[in-house]
Amino acid sequence: MKVAFEHEKYLKIQKEKIEERIKKFDNKLYLEFGGKLFDDLHASRVLPGFKPDAKIELLKQFKNELEVIFCINANDIEKNKIRADYGISYEQDLLRLIEKMRKMDILVSGVAINMYTGQKGVEKLEKTLKKKNITSYLFEPIAGYPNDIEKIFGKDGFERNPYIKTSKKLVVITAPGPNSGKLATCLSQMYHENKNGIRAGYAKYETFPVWNLGLLHPVNVAYEAATVDLGDVNMIDPFHMQEYNIEAVNYNRDISTFPILKNMLNQIMGEKIYNSPTDMGVNMIKQCIVDDEAAKEAGCQEVIRRYYGTMCDMKKGTTTQEVVDRICALMTKLNLNKQDRSIVDYTIEAAEKKKTNVVAIELKDGKIITGKESKLLSASSAMLINTLKQLAGLPDKEYLLSPEVLEGIFKMKQKISYRKNYCLNIQEVLITLSICSSNNKSAEKAIEQLEKLNELEAHSTYIVTSEENNVMKNLGIRLTSEPKFEN
Repeated sequence: MKVAFEHEKYLKIQKEKIEERIKKFDNKLYLEFGGKLFDDLHASRVLPGFKPDAKIELLKQFKNELEVIFCINANDIEKNKIRADYGISYEQDLLRLIEKMRKMDILVSGVAINMYTGQKGVEKLEKTLKKKNITSYLFEPIAGYPNDIEKIFGKDGFERNPYIKTSKKLVVITAPGPNSGKLATCLSQMYHENKNGIRAGYAKYETFPVWNLGLLHPVNVAYEAATVDLGDVNMIDPFHMQEYNIEAVNYNRDISTFPILKNMLNQIMGEKIYNSPTDMGVNMIKQCIVDDEAAKEAGCQEVIRRYYGTMCDMKKGTTTQEVVDRICALMTKLNLNKQDRSIVDYTIEAAEKKKTNVVAIELKDGKIITGKESKLLSASSAMLINTLKQLAGLPDKEYLLSPEVLEGIFKMKQKISYRKNYCLNIQEVLITLSICSSNNKSAEKAIEQLEKLNELEAHSTYIVTSEENNVMKNLGIRLTSEPKFEN
């Protein structure tokens, strides 16, 4: 994949844009920070050259002028809501993010626990945060929010909310997931700041959609594909068009809530601040795209990957026909076919030829390596072993896994497994390979190739297990699967 994005330029001009916005107010800005702080793999896929931790690199440049407030929804704590990408709860992810921030010496001012109505799980989190010397603040629901302006600015509105004391000129409001109350926390803080005579402002940092790329630009369509389960839709910002006669892309939720948000901001600041939802953003992505054709191709490939993911979810019964219809509509918008993912046909043909399950992976030089299921290895495991041999320059017939170690694993699996097939999955192969590498130079050489798997494209003729899928994600392999269960 060609480089489409200039990372260093992005860090420079994005920092300048945020500094410019801080100066627009009294050197105090509440920045609502959307998306992932760390590991933004979606952005790195659709914008080759964008580093997954670009956002945190950006914040580190403000290190001495920055503090962070985390938000979490009390209902998510109570329900033990799980992040699908990491397989951990929002509460665990919150603690993980706080720990990461502290390791980088970034000040964490506190945690806003929103929508609090006495949920029992909140007390446990408060105690955990207290042990870490992090103050938590309970925000109860405001009746009529966000529509009833009179109540919001009355004694039962922002007035009764706790005030989180901050001392830095840039306050980032972020969260482990959506619907955590970031905007409400920003507005409440601004209300108290302005009441105390500090003209604190608000801005929004979202990577996608990119406001000054076209509505049908594949990078923006890929954002819709990524949020297809939420029903987010990219739209031309009518407020921006009316004010400036310039087309700008935003998404439906920001556009629909803007009149209310504009009213609240004007009430807090005592003046007109923004003319459109696009005005609120500080996104500088387009200015750093150095190869638009490469970005378009990367966007198209992401839409196809999301299509396969949705079709597999449908097969597993974890999504709805409505979501499937949406992803199919996005494929049609870009005139895409699932075979536009080059590795797909090769994988299917290999499976038909071998008459068994197959996983194939494409190396950076264009060579495709396959792995087929056997009594010893799953198709994913076979693909991994064959790929590592190829990358390490080892003979195809050389054995990397010790028969003695394998025998012990098989005996253990026979005792504890409910399956009749005891073949090793990809995680077990990696563990076995690690054990064997202590006295096998070839196994050691194979392990050294693991980092070369990052960003490689792979396809499977069946839905791999969640365990194997997670391992491949961690290796950086971009796997798609046919929506079929394993034979």
